[in-house]
Amino acid sequence: MRIARMMLCTALLSCAGSAAASEPALDWLAGRWCNAEGNAKVEEFWLPEAGGELIGMSRTLRGGQMKSFEFMRIKSQDKTASFHVQPNGRPPTVFTQAARGDGWIRFENEAHDFPKRIEYRRDGERLHASIAGPGRDGKERTIPFEYRRCRD
Repeated sequence: MRIARMMLCTALLSCAGSAAASEPALDWLAGRWCNAEGNAKVEEFWLPEAGGELIGMSRTLRGGQMKSFEFMRIKSQDKTASFHVQPNGRPPTVFTQAARGDGWIRFENEAHDFPKRIEYRRDGERLHASIAGPGRDGKERTIPFEYRRCRD
């Protein structure tokens, strides 16, 4: 009996250790996020994680007309994630996880022209996103996207 208890305790501690060492889930990204300024509106939709992946899409509207769209997928595997982005139906560009914490993640692809970095940070009912890298003039450029939960 004593050996059985020791084995059970060892198994429980092993499970607890591996759970603590694993990366935080990405479900904090799930939902419908909006950014509206003037006659422009950007919407991002993310489904909750299932099967190790999140599926997302976005669209940009100006004056009621769709100007661009994007299909996105975040795939988690072996304590890391990859971000697959398809703007306007182009073939996917893959960014790999560079850093991650509770409620935030950053992806990078140094071989891509622009952006080289994509980041998401959750702050309550707000989602801060940005793309960054050298612009055409070679200077560092960051484009922020400030989202709130969509109300309509």
